[in-house]
Amino acid sequence: MPPSKPVSRLTAAERLNFLLTNRIPRRGLTLFMGRFSKLRNPVVRWLSMAAWRLFADDLRLFEAKKARFDSLHDCFVRELIPEARPIDPDPAVLASPCDAVVGAFGDIEGLEAIQAKGFPYTIDDLVGDAETAARYRNGRFVTLRLKSSMYHRFHAPAAGRVRGLCYISGDTWNVNPATLKVVERLYCKNERVALELDLDDFDEPVMLVAVAAVLVASVRLHGLEQALNLRYRGPNRIDLDGAYRRGEQVGYFEHGSTIVMLTSKRFRACDGLASGGIIRMGQRLLELSANTGAG
Repeated sequence: MPPSKPVSRLTAAERLNFLLTNRIPRRGLTLFMGRFSKLRNPVVRWLSMAAWRLFADDLRLFEAKKARFDSLHDCFVRELIPEARPIDPDPAVLASPCDAVVGAFGDIEGLEAIQAKGFPYTIDDLVGDAETAARYRNGRFVTLRLKSSMYHRFHAPAAGRVRGLCYISGDTWNVNPATLKVVERLYCKNERVALELDLDDFDEPVMLVAVAAVLVASVRLHGLEQALNLRYRGPNRIDLDGAYRRGEQVGYFEHGSTIVMLTSKRFRACDGLASGGIIRMGQRLLELSANTGAG
């Protein structure tokens, strides 16, 4: 499928990035990478991690529980020592579910959110269900992009219980800034998992949409044995009954990708949140507006 806007609108560096990461057999390469990254051969592991370090910045492996990794995949999905990510304790705040570069965020206009400047998409298209999307009409959204070097696990932004889970099959476009500028409705085209949590302290839900991408396209959720990826052939609606404490692990990407978080209009961006900024899991992300209260 061709991009929705001319690639010529990109800078030379962005154009090269777009071509190298998208004008490739995305599905086949993603399936291959899923197998290759799990090889436990010491030579393969060393070479692949050395190559990764050439392109990845700020791996922060000193935060990992393990000092050595069995494979490239083992490093991708690494767990961290508990003190590496303190969870903001403010009961009026939703903590960031992951480490990320902050992308577009703000108001949902009706059912419309923004992917990048001039690129809207609708949240009913994103989550695959009009009834679910209606709960977030005129609410808020925030986009969190996980770089390949980042910690890949995502967590509950507040205490809650799973309300619904939907897997939506799709493409594997890259989700980097260059691609977001030329492929309209990108998040609605890629593989994704929409997970809704009923929040204990707010008496309302929050939606986490885990969007996969090239070389990724695989999401693991705690309590669900089956990986959700290009090989998944099960039902789109999946029963998953689980309660999570604030900051507890919900699942992980098997590489880096994006989480789009949806809330009601009761929440607003915390002071200091800025597109392009880095946020760590557990830090303040969204807070109750001044004229509302918890419960």
